Amino acid sequence: MTATRVDAELIRRLPKAVLHDHLDGGLRPATVVELAAEVGHTLPTTDPDELAAWYFEAANSGDLVRYIATFEHTLAVMQTREGLLRTAEEYVLDLAADGVVYGEVRYAPELNTNGELTMAEVVETVQEGLAAGMAKAAAAGTPVRVGTLLCGMRMFDRVREAADLAVAFRDAGVVGFDIAGAEDGFPAADHRDAFEHLRRENVPFTIHAGEAHGLPSIHQAVQVCGAQRLGHGVRITEDIVDGKLGRLAGWVRDRRIALEMCPTSNLQTGAATSIAEHPITALKDLGFRVTLNTDNRLVSGTTMTREMSLLVEDAGWTVEDLRTVTVNALKSAFIPFDERRAFIEDVVLPGYAL
Repeated sequence: MTATRVDAELIRRLPKAVLHDHLDGGLRPATVVELAAEVGHTLPTTDPDELAAWYFEAANSGDLVRYIATFEHTLAVMQTREGLLRTAEEYVLDLAADGVVYGEVRYAPELNTNGELTMAEVVETVQEGLAAGMAKAAAAGTPVRVGTLLCGMRMFDRVREAADLAVAFRDAGVVGFDIAGAEDGFPAADHRDAFEHLRRENVPFTIHAGEAHGLPSIHQAVQVCGAQRLGHGVRITEDIVDGKLGRLAGWVRDRRIALEMCPTSNLQTGAATSIAEHPITALKDLGFRVTLNTDNRLVSGTTMTREMSLLVEDAGWTVEDLRTVTVNALKSAFIPFDERRAFIEDVVLPGYAL
């Protein structure tokens, strides 16, 4: 395979893996409109195209807090069994249509309990919807494996409860745990009991760190809490000067702690200034285990195909670079080693043998 740049059509056909994608940030605009009408929720507009544009515009504020606030409308339509079943199934089908062969979807079940569902019922319902989507995708000839990460919201008090659910459902499709929400001012270490519990129970976890807050949040996530991956982690560059890695950056790279990087999302929240200058390229070249992700497909108006295309067009990435981040993602996926190896050897590498 030669080091060559690729066009958008080829990128669409390449097998992809995504580790950092929020369920409540990836709904279809038409689904939001239809479900909102059913539950009586008022939207900024009832035209699906206009709603998609509204999300993209609102998210391009350069402010993480405002970015998160756009989730009001998606969460409003995800409080019923019917809404969760539909959005989970469509989530899988949308990944399959984008060429994703392995994905991890994350969400905080506590945010879906404003109706009559308990957190456990939310998890059961989402898993049912995901299973339906995977069955339909396989029947259509575009199989995709989707594992679930349950999130605890770091600014609230139900993180341990979410961690307990991750343990309870680890044999029912839940593959790991995450802590999300406003990063600055809400240290992950405040929830050490949850992470200690997960370690005791052999449940892997990632932590949102190094996006809105800098090196202290990364250090805390890795060294205090024991995260196996970092959600975003873009500000690890603050520990790199003229290509020389500081102790924390060296630890993250050398221990192969994966960085779940989301270029478009980082531009929207102000964590990066452009695709061309996004740290993902420099970190890849320095040997970090970088992975490429969408974060929130509706809110960011993106897909894995679009993220890959942007890096090719604006940062000079080649098909080899795209293969590297795809293999990286599967190496760091929260599924057993033999399954990860099978994805890499049987699906990804043949798919990139152009």
